[in-house]
Amino acid sequence: MQPAAASSKFKPALVLKSTAVIAANALAHSGLFLLLRDADLPSWIFAALAILWGVLGVYGLYWSLNWAVEQYPERWKKRILPYVYVGPAALLLGWLLLVPTLRTLYMSFMDESSEHFVGFSNYAAVIFNRLLLTALRNNLLWVAFGATACICLGLLIAVLADRSSFEKLAKAVIFMPMAISFVAAGVIWKFIYFYKPGDEQIGLLNAILTALGGEPQAFTSMLQPWNNLFLIAILVWMQTGFAMVVFSAALKGVPDDIVEAARVDGASETGIFFRIILPYLSPTILSVSTTIIVFTLKIFDVVMVMTGGQYDTEVVATQFYRQFFMYRNAGYGSTLAIVLLIAVIPVIIFNLRQIRKQGGL
Repeated sequence: MQPAAASSKFKPALVLKSTAVIAANALAHSGLFLLLRDADLPSWIFAALAILWGVLGVYGLYWSLNWAVEQYPERWKKRILPYVYVGPAALLLGWLLLVPTLRTLYMSFMDESSEHFVGFSNYAAVIFNRLLLTALRNNLLWVAFGATACICLGLLIAVLADRSSFEKLAKAVIFMPMAISFVAAGVIWKFIYFYKPGDEQIGLLNAILTALGGEPQAFTSMLQPWNNLFLIAILVWMQTGFAMVVFSAALKGVPDDIVEAARVDGASETGIFFRIILPYLSPTILSVSTTIIVFTLKIFDVVMVMTGGQYDTEVVATQFYRQFFMYRNAGYGSTLAIVLLIAVIPVIIFNLRQIRKQGGL
């Protein structure tokens, strides 16, 4: 028993060896970062070196840390090894997400130059700012109409495509907009909604209206507040494919024998959908709903490309961008970012609770 007991104890040499490995990694990666930052190289060489560092550097980091832990006794190795693989990722996430969040929170209590402490003055200004109230109203419109339409259409298309002989083609066509960035989608739909005074219209929608004898409309500017719905249509066009793919995968998990038994018992297709399929899909519907709602609350690209936040289409993200980067009001802009974070957190917590209930965590 004594050798086994001895083998389970820490040895000072192993601790020193592990510390040396961690220090060597820190020095090596810091040195490479400073070298690439200060080097005057052609852009393609810089990109190639950065890629090599990203791939080989991560491999070397995990390999060296794993080698150091392998030197420990079995009992300690099992305890430490999970942290070796999770630790670097957790540190990176903390650096990229947690530290900026805390810094933004700190800046929200400062003035526009981030030099003087102003307490909750920025938060009080947010509450009584008319533009922010308009932005919050528009965010609610995006959630109520955009997220709901994405979920309902995605579910409907998934069910119909699952029973169609053209399932693959239909899913490919609906999913295709997901491959386009929101900036590119905004440019595409800007041409679709394009309006100019006169009889000649190059915008697709207005060209159709004038060809049918109607009057051209400034869809994204003059039709307030309905212009928000025309912007929301872009979100629906892009995100319906995401919802459809997830729902389609969940539909494959519905037991065929239960559906067939219901049909034999005389149940209608509508009854089968609402009483059998929908309950099976309810966890997936919750997950997709929370994902799209979070994404919708953070919407920025489409509004900025289409209207720049003008014509009462402002949302919280565009107002934050305008205050922080255009008006150089760091304190108020940071406060808007925290407000957006506070709006997103409850949805994320709800989603995590649903995952835990399903046994995912």
